[in-house]
This record gives sequence, structure tokens and C-alpha cells, in this order.
Amino acid sequence: MLSKKCKYAIHALVYLAERYEQGPVQIQDISEAQHIPKKFLEAILLELRHAKILESKKGKGGGYYLIRKPAEVNLMQVMRLIDGPIALLPCVSLNYYHSCDECKNEKICGIRDSLISVRDETLKILGNSTLAKIVKRERLINK
Repeated sequence: MLSKKCKYAIHALVYLAERYEQGPVQIQDISEAQHIPKKFLEAILLELRHAKILESKKGKGGGYYLIRKPAEVNLMQVMRLIDGPIALLPCVSLNYYHSCDECKNEKICGIRDSLISVRDETLKILGNSTLAKIVKRERLINK
């Protein structure tokens, strides 16, 4: 399950992707439009900035903006950044692997084998779910 922080990060990124190359967007505007508490949003945007997905500009006309094209930012990247592992078990995680405490033999574990398939399909779907595709889909639905 996605954390509230991760959902807010995705909503903020989609909002910024809709305004890609239109200049910086103020935190207050994102907060109000996406119903995200401003203080919480500030921390999220800072984390996305450190990950080199966003940049910020100070002063008049300042705010946050995407520095990567919306087609280059996918849900897999955002979810890993904000929530960590995507895999359902630590023994199938690509980036956060560690063996399960209760597992006797990982090589013959049927549960692990099944969840590797789930992980692979999930990563494929999330990797193909870019901000650009999300924006395009939302525009089609809102017509």
C-alpha cells in the first residue's frame, strides 16, 4: 500500500508535469490544488529536489519545476524514493534485499518464486507509468 507521503508526491509531480516548461510553481499553488498540507509538501518537494527530479527557484516568480521530462519520471522511481521497497517480501527485492527470517531454503521456496513474478510484472507496469502518460490519460478522461 502506498503511504500518504507517496501519494502526495505523485499528485504534486503530476501537477508539475501538467505545467512542464511553464516556469516555477509556488508551493502554495500545489498545496491548494492538490489538497496537500503545505508543511508536508515542503518536505516532499525537498526530497524530490535532492533526487534531482525537481529544482527550485527562489524569489519573485520562484517555486518548483521539473528538471526531467515527464516521460523520464515513472512511478517506480517515485515509489522507491519515497516508500522504499516495492517487492512484497524482502527476499525478492532488487534494491532492498535481505533473507526472510522464517525461510529455511530460499532456492526452493515456492512463495518466493511466485512473488518474484509479481515483482517483475509490478516493476514493468510502474516503470512504464510515466508522468507524461498519467497527464495524457487524465486529459483524455477530463475531455
